[in-house]
Amino acid sequence: MANNLSFPCTTIIFFIVFYLINSSNAMLSFNVQRYGARGDGRTDSTEPFLTAWSLACGSKARAMVYIPRGTYLVRNLVFWGPCKNIITFKIDGKLVAPANYWSIGSSGYWILFAKVNRISVIGGTIDARGAGYWSCRKKGGHCPQGARSISFSWCNNVLLSGLTSLYSQTIHVTIHHSSNVRIQNIRIRAPSESPNTDGIIVQASSGVTISGGVIGTGDDCIALNQGSKNIWIERLNCGPGHGISIGSLGEYANEEGVQNVTVTSSTFTRTQNGVRIKSWARPSNGFVKNVSFRNLIMKNVQNPVIIDQNYCPNGKGCPNQSSGVKISGVTYSNIKGTSITPIAMRLECSGSNHCTGITLKNINLKYMRRSSASYCKNAHGRASGVMIPRNCM
Repeated sequence: MANNLSFPCTTIIFFIVFYLINSSNAMLSFNVQRYGARGDGRTDSTEPFLTAWSLACGSKARAMVYIPRGTYLVRNLVFWGPCKNIITFKIDGKLVAPANYWSIGSSGYWILFAKVNRISVIGGTIDARGAGYWSCRKKGGHCPQGARSISFSWCNNVLLSGLTSLYSQTIHVTIHHSSNVRIQNIRIRAPSESPNTDGIIVQASSGVTISGGVIGTGDDCIALNQGSKNIWIERLNCGPGHGISIGSLGEYANEEGVQNVTVTSSTFTRTQNGVRIKSWARPSNGFVKNVSFRNLIMKNVQNPVIIDQNYCPNGKGCPNQSSGVKISGVTYSNIKGTSITPIAMRLECSGSNHCTGITLKNINLKYMRRSSASYCKNAHGRASGVMIPRNCM
């Protein structure tokens, strides 16, 4: 009799344990429509979004803010952490900014995640409708500072996957004072003439991976600013735009450097630059070290390979000075394609801090179906393999 009773008891205990384990892993869903959001493209859904976030962020269980299909009009959204558990922000619809660019343009941010750890933003489209703002800028009118479309500040363990960002007023994606960030399969679009519409800007952040995607903008596809370290960029299609840039650095006398950067397996099409390192021509304790640009294709690029340590926009604050930013340990390998200017490789380094440890390997860049030229100033290193243009160091 005892043996007959033991089996059902064991089974019951098993199911209780199974339920508790799965309950602890269950994800609660907070659908923005439940709190009043309407996907008609006209109704202001800002408050329902913030309500859904507040409830999800306060949940002790894993939680998801869910945006179903539809077009949702939202003003500035600031999603504050820290949250009590893992958060997923799942977008199956489209978020649009108000037509009046002042509605979001005066705050600097449209969608901001701040002090949130373990956050995944998945899918969807965000459209900042920036054309009116760009027009104001071009006319030199009284304009707001402009809003970045989606930003992560003081966040850790971030995944941004499958997002499409359209027509940002200024920068599309910013990563600031964050760590362990993965951006994958992203699509970013703005016209080539749109001012300062960088694709992704990273600053004061570490452990950032950008993998897969198409970025076409009016400024840098990706810019790595001061304090960026341990960065991996791969499988990116860049163009139109200004290419992938480290910098500009050295704007301030005291700033963090950029280090441990890899850009690989990417294509640049009709961009102003391919891979660029840029610093202001004035004193600074900044630096760039341990950088690898490899396995890259250039298609009709204006400056495929460039170091510019004489950056001095409008000739203000830096004439007749030399950059204090120290560049060392930069490798360019397996870079091929076409340049639309005769000088395909320009390494113009600081007179007071020469570039050292530059490595060139298997460079094949043509101009008008002929060999291109190179220009070097204060650049030191070595070259091997195929070298078109010739090594000028």
